[in-house]
Amino acid sequence: MDELNDEALLRYSRHILLPEIDLAGQQRLARSRVLVIGAGGLGSPVALYLASAGVGHISIADDDIVELSNLQRQIIHDMASLQSGKAESAARHMLRVNPTISVSALPRRLRGEDLRAQVASHHLVLDCSDNFPTRHAINRACVSERVPLVSGAAVRFAGQLLLVDSRDVDSPCYHCLFPEEGEVSDGPCATFGVLSPLVGVIGSLQAVEALKLLTGLPPKLGRLTLYDGLSGDFRHVKVPRDPACPVCAVSKSR
Repeated sequence: MDELNDEALLRYSRHILLPEIDLAGQQRLARSRVLVIGAGGLGSPVALYLASAGVGHISIADDDIVELSNLQRQIIHDMASLQSGKAESAARHMLRVNPTISVSALPRRLRGEDLRAQVASHHLVLDCSDNFPTRHAINRACVSERVPLVSGAAVRFAGQLLLVDSRDVDSPCYHCLFPEEGEVSDGPCATFGVLSPLVGVIGSLQAVEALKLLTGLPPKLGRLTLYDGLSGDFRHVKVPRDPACPVCAVSKSR
């Protein structure tokens, strides 16, 4: 979509009023292809905000089904979605919010070459998964295909956000921060619990960074954002690129 019709101009008028986005930025959103991995707590606000913002094509991947315990925080689903696939449920809701965009539901766990092919066919990836191995697999695929990644995580009262853009030689990747061979690990909220709005806070921040990247606004790379829901505090931690990282150092040496 190169030209916005009158309805689109009205729908996105509050974006167009922002000089940092303007008409050109909104047109860039309309031409963008974004992959959201995970249609749960983080994926819900991410998908809804990207859809309402006018991102032209959104693919959403999740192999799970909607259960009653999900509805405490996964706001893209409702009672009518119970026992439906999360990807299909999310896609339906996104199109109800904005029927002018294109949405692809991917009701499967993306792995291996399938994951790499999906990453390569999009301009941006948002990691809204809930486990350590999946985050590492997504990071490897994004670094390999040089596709920017916005990674989020939330459990208990704590959330985090990291941007990875291997097109920038100074950008660290997820592995630089959390090596797979290290002792750092996490667990799903099904084990540890999670405050329901916490995923909304982190997912909304992911959507903010995604829209900035897609409209050409400069990202803040090399920084981990930490949010403590109990204290209400945000902290930013500088993350250096590991020159010996087995994931991104190889990619940057090409």
